[in-house]
Amino acid sequence: MLERLQKIIARAGVASRRHAEELISSGHVTVNGRTVTELGTKADETRDHIKVSGKLLRPESERIYLLLHKPPEVVSTMTDPEGRLAVRDLLHGVSTRVFPVGRLEYHSSGLVFLTNDGDLANRILQSHKLPQTYLMKLKSLLTFEEIATLSRATGAHITRLRGKNTPWYQVTLAEASRDTLRKKLFQTGHPVEKMKRVRIGPLELGQLAPGQHRELSPAEVIAFSRALLGGAALPASAGPRGSTRARTEHSFRSANRTRYKRSTPKESH
Repeated sequence: MLERLQKIIARAGVASRRHAEELISSGHVTVNGRTVTELGTKADETRDHIKVSGKLLRPESERIYLLLHKPPEVVSTMTDPEGRLAVRDLLHGVSTRVFPVGRLEYHSSGLVFLTNDGDLANRILQSHKLPQTYLMKLKSLLTFEEIATLSRATGAHITRLRGKNTPWYQVTLAEASRDTLRKKLFQTGHPVEKMKRVRIGPLELGQLAPGQHRELSPAEVIAFSRALLGGAALPASAGPRGSTRARTEHSFRSANRTRYKRSTPKESH
C-alpha cells in the first residue's frame, strides 16, 4: 500500500514524523536508489527499497516505551555533533532503536520519554496542552503577587515547596509555555538556577535514579495514550504493529502481557 514516506519512516521507529520530514527534505532518504526530497512522495514499504541515511529501513515489529532520568549536562538527542554525552549513552541493555520525544535542556534534569513508536511520538509533539510538572530552584523567592502575575501570563500552576531553605517551586504547565515562564522569571529578577522534570501527563519520574531507565508497563502506555487523546480510546500505535484501531484496553493488555518487562530501578541516595 502506498503511504507518505515520513509516515513509513516514523512507524519504523527511525524518528518522529517531524524529524522524518527533515530527513527527507535534507536528502537523507532514498527510494529504490533514488534520492527523494519531496515531502509528498509515497512509497510501499513491502515492495520498495527505502534507505534512511544509507541504512535500509527495517520496520520494528515490537513497540518500546521507556522512561529515562536524564542527569544535567546530557543532550536530549541520540547523538551530539559536539561530542557531549547523549541519552543513547545511558540506555545500557537497550538493543532496539528508540528516540527521545520532546526536549529537555542540556543543563536540566528529569524525565525523558523514548520510543520507537513514530505514530505516538507524532501525537505527543502535536499535543501542546499536555501538562508537564517541574521542580524549579529560583535565585530568589517570589511574592504572592508575582506568582499570580506569572500564572495569568503563562497558565502555570506555581506552588512553593515547603521544608526547603532555598526557593524551590513546583510548576505545572504546558510545554509550549515553559520557555515563556523562564524568560519572565529572568526578566523579573528570579532566574531559574535548576530545573527537574518529574511528570509528563500521567507519567511520573518517581524514584528512578539519575542515569537509569525503565520500560513502561502496559497500564502506563494506556494511560499516556488516553491522556493524549483526552480520554478517547487507545490508538493502534500503542500496541504492536499490525493491531487494529478498534483494539480495546482489555485486548491490548492480553496481547502485550508478555511483551513488557518492567525493570527494577535503583533507589536514589
